Amino acid sequence: MTARVGIVGAGPVGVVAAIACARKGMRVTLFEAEREIDHSPRAATTHPSTLEMLAELGLLEEFQSLGLVARHFQFWDGATKTLVAEFDHEMLRDETPYPFVVQAEQHKLCALGLRRLSAMPDVEVRLGTSVADVAQDAKGALVTTESTEQYLFDYVIGCDGGRSTVRKCLDVAFEGYTWPERFLVLTTLFDFQSALGCCPRSYISDPEEWTNLFKVTGDDLKGRWRAVFPARQNESDEQAFSDAAVCRRLGRLSDGHLIELVVHRNIYRVHQRVAKSFRKGRVFLAGDAAHVNNPVGGLGLNCGVHDAMELAETLHQVASGQAGEDLLDRYERRRRPLNIEYVQEQTVANKKRLEERDPKVRQAHFDELRRTAADPVLHSRFLRRTSLIESVRRAREIA
Repeated sequence: MTARVGIVGAGPVGVVAAIACARKGMRVTLFEAEREIDHSPRAATTHPSTLEMLAELGLLEEFQSLGLVARHFQFWDGATKTLVAEFDHEMLRDETPYPFVVQAEQHKLCALGLRRLSAMPDVEVRLGTSVADVAQDAKGALVTTESTEQYLFDYVIGCDGGRSTVRKCLDVAFEGYTWPERFLVLTTLFDFQSALGCCPRSYISDPEEWTNLFKVTGDDLKGRWRAVFPARQNESDEQAFSDAAVCRRLGRLSDGHLIELVVHRNIYRVHQRVAKSFRKGRVFLAGDAAHVNNPVGGLGLNCGVHDAMELAETLHQVASGQAGEDLLDRYERRRRPLNIEYVQEQTVANKKRLEERDPKVRQAHFDELRRTAADPVLHSRFLRRTSLIESVRRAREIA
């Protein structure tokens, strides 16, 4: 019998999960509370390990055409405006067919995925449909929408973000903490590559105010830069968004920045949290519904896509009779500890490296980065970890 899968949330993780499940012959219903895709600046870095998965789904060629291919990334000392170290994904040429990242805004992956889903058989996409409740018994999982419609599935996947309704229905704790400072994102048409000499992915360490600086293509494909800063703990939205504050922050990076070039301003709270369980019975959590982290390193979205691909394959094996129901537990055995080790720990370390104030500790970080970049073995090992290639391999070792 064909498995029926309900997926809650049509962000990039939900869309990938829907495509992966549908391609394996499952009947899929995708619920999304919003009527349109959210175009606000969010995740935009897709690592080599994730590019391999998008290629498997037949999405990579079109997705790559909508983004910027970035082979390198750099660490800078913002206090002196000097380059500390550069890492080159070409070092992974023997490890992956895609030794680069693609910087494309996540809404482009969502739009591409929804177009593909609209042409697939046994797929129903319900935009503008909020899920109010998820209940289950031995026979199935029942999804109830806010308009009281009910749908019965064999399995349900919650991909509905950090405030996940599905997770709350399961009564699963979201363990971790919230950073005291919020993150401010300024999007600008100013060309930092020409002004600073930096590459399109640059991490700028500064004891006063660190910056995560990277380039995306924008909807017009002409290019724009995002600069991520820590907002001060007592800084209001109005203060952070003011022209004076925006000019001050961008001016620290490069003189001559015109306020007219700023095209978007956003501020949000940042969390480091992991669900206590990724599965209860027939219901699973993936992406931000299962784990959230700070964006330094661009790992959250990628880990979520890995969740989706792992879960689709697991459900397929069980539904097709290739494996017993006990295989469903493997999803949590793999995904939860790997998120903690490769995403939570790494993103926290990334943030602390950028914001370090002690001069000796900062110098020690810089020296270690230089040694790592200069040694081909260490260079490759570092990239395997930052690109999540190592985590994918570790997952396969967990039975």
